Amino acid sequence: MSQELIIDKNLSDEELYKSLQSQIEHLISSDEPVISGLSNFTSALKQTFNKISWVGFYIRKKDFLYLGPFQGNTACTIIKIGNGVCGTSAKEKETIIVEDVDKFPGHIACDSGSKSEIVVPIIIDNEVWAVLDLDSYEYSSFNETDKIYLTKLVELLKEKLDLTKLQII
Repeated sequence: MSQELIIDKNLSDEELYKSLQSQIEHLISSDEPVISGLSNFTSALKQTFNKISWVGFYIRKKDFLYLGPFQGNTACTIIKIGNGVCGTSAKEKETIIVEDVDKFPGHIACDSGSKSEIVVPIIIDNEVWAVLDLDSYEYSSFNETDKIYLTKLVELLKEKLDLTKLQII
């Protein structure tokens, strides 16, 4: 099935998120493989927001996060829980917004051009299943609006897809 996003780059971030949310509801189907839904989800975010240089999932297996579907430059493939922004988000089970990655203790520079980042944990049955990671080549790109709407989009993903079916072997 072909699906084209309708994106008005003149909208505010909040309006873009609202538009994207309604489109993702139709873009992702529980009848299709989970990896397909996650792949289109990352693509939709990257297409919608010019500020995003990289967006993707890191999927948890035991004490590590492994690279999942993403859009952007090549990336780190394994991150230990507790390390970097992604590992810290997974350990703390909370969203982390970093205005300047060089000021985050232990930041892992997968892309030396990254300047800011937001990581949203995906929690299922009180356990972190994965994290959604977004990077930008600009400082202070992400804020509370991003946190609110990315959290809503993650909840939509959890409703539409059985994320536990995508396992790192």
